[in-house]
Amino acid sequence: MQQIDFQQTIDRLKDTGFFSIPNTVQVSITDAKEVLWAGIKYFTRENAKWLPEYDEVVRWLTDNNGRGLLCFGNCGRGKTLICGKILPLLLNHYCGKVVNCYDAQQMNADLDAVKQKHIIYIDDIGTECLSVKYGEKRLAFAELTDEAEKKGKLLILTTNLSINELREKYGERTVDRLKAITKTVLFSGISLRK
Repeated sequence: MQQIDFQQTIDRLKDTGFFSIPNTVQVSITDAKEVLWAGIKYFTRENAKWLPEYDEVVRWLTDNNGRGLLCFGNCGRGKTLICGKILPLLLNHYCGKVVNCYDAQQMNADLDAVKQKHIIYIDDIGTECLSVKYGEKRLAFAELTDEAEKKGKLLILTTNLSINELREKYGERTVDRLKAITKTVLFSGISLRK
C-alpha cells in the first residue's frame, strides 16, 4: 500500500472547500499589562481603574494560543472599551493585525461580508434577531462561530449574556465551539459608569 503524502493531498484539495488545519491568528504582546493600562488611561482619563478581570485579558494578549476572546458579564465593566477600542489598536500596532469591528446588528445585516474577514470583533452578541434576507432565515452568530472554527478566524466578542443564556439563544453546539476557539473572561461586579 502506498503511503499518503498529507501535504500534497491537502494542496490538491485546497479548491474543494476542504480545510485541514485552521489558519489561526497568534497574538503575543510583551508588556501587555502596561500597554493595556495605557489604553484604559487614554480612553477613560481620570476615571481609569484596573479591574481583576483585566488580568485575564492581559494573559490573552501575552499569548492567545491561537484563540479568540469572549468577554461576558455585567455591563459597565469595560468590555466594549477594551475589546472594541483598545484591542484593535494594540493588535494593529504591536502585531500588524487589522481587527474588523461590528456590532451584532451589523453582523446580522451583512453576514456574508463579515464572514470574509479573518479577525473580527462583534459587540453585544445576543442582542441581534434572526437574520432574514430575501426570505432566507439565518442564525448569523452560529454561522460565524462555525466558520471561525473551521478556518481559524480570530473572534473577539462582548456580551452581557451569561454562558447559559448564550446556550439558550444559540444552542449547545455553538457554545461548545466558542469554548474551543476563545478564551472566556467573566466581567462581574458593579458598573463603573457614573
